[in-house]
Amino acid sequence: SCGGSWDVVRKAICSAYFYNSSKIKGIGEYINMLSGIPSALHPSSALFGLGYTPDYVCYHELISTSKEYMSCVTAVEGEWLAELGPMFFSIKESYESALKRRQRERADAVKMEKEMQKKEHEEEKQREREKRASEARGGSSSSLRRASAVATPGRLANATPKFMPKKRGRIGL
Repeated sequence: SCGGSWDVVRKAICSAYFYNSSKIKGIGEYINMLSGIPSALHPSSALFGLGYTPDYVCYHELISTSKEYMSCVTAVEGEWLAELGPMFFSIKESYESALKRRQRERADAVKMEKEMQKKEHEEEKQREREKRASEARGGSSSSLRRASAVATPGRLANATPKFMPKKRGRIGL
């Protein structure tokens, strides 16, 4: 069912055993990424005499003799651990990738600033057009304000109300 691509099977094993994952520490020596227990590949493991030691492995069991040995070991990718066990693992950003990310963020900020200035300029032009159109109709902006003023009973336009309650001084000390 994997069609010759064992990565699918290895990723499935990684999803089940990501808590038993180890990272290479030295030549043939690994350290558990969650507990910090140093361990080595068991001599009966298929990865033991490979000549190539993978950077990350997942194992099924730990055999304790004079030293800790991992058995039933599968080579996995570090990105898989971060993807399948995000509560335990994350990918540390390298200096180059952090630099590229910051440059991309700055470029995006500049682009957004230009878009905002363009939008503000278009809005200003629209306001100018509306103002010219209202003046061309023969009315000024103050007549528009007067027409939209709220009528209050007992009050003349731009005047104080007829009834003014008496101002009383403060009572007490």
